[in-house]
Amino acid sequence: MLVRYRPVFPLCSPLFLLVFLSSEFASVPARAAVPACDLASTGEFLNARLAFWQQRLNLQEWKLSVLASHPSELKPETLGNIHWDTPTKTAVVRVLSISDYKMACPAALDDMELTVIHELVHLTLSPLRSSTTNRADEEHTVNQIADALLKLDRQSRARRSTPVAAISH
Repeated sequence: MLVRYRPVFPLCSPLFLLVFLSSEFASVPARAAVPACDLASTGEFLNARLAFWQQRLNLQEWKLSVLASHPSELKPETLGNIHWDTPTKTAVVRVLSISDYKMACPAALDDMELTVIHELVHLTLSPLRSSTTNRADEEHTVNQIADALLKLDRQSRARRSTPVAAISH
């Protein structure tokens, strides 16, 4: 669920997680071109991004799926959620459907990808969850990590697509 709040996990530094996870970045293929915003191509986009981030977050042992969902299928004021079953290592990520966005296609796709990352970070941090975990603090921490991961990915892609001659002085 995407909601902005304060940080939680003092023993699990987001900086540590980013450094740890960045070691996986080099082996992951770059993001494909942005598809058209029809339901079929958006579904393909979401499945491709889910596979990309599943590998990047080292969640390959999980059977993950992503579903485009209407607001009635999500909690109010949220853009997605995740439900997982630890014993079977299965999880379903729900993301607000492209047809329910009120922004341009590229921005909506970017937001959908951020939602996928956000929900996978919840899954990654799930072993740290307890009955005393402050959900607002968890949301804030997950937002910070997901935002940072997406920014790192985009910066990395931008550097890879910049010609060497443009970089040298």
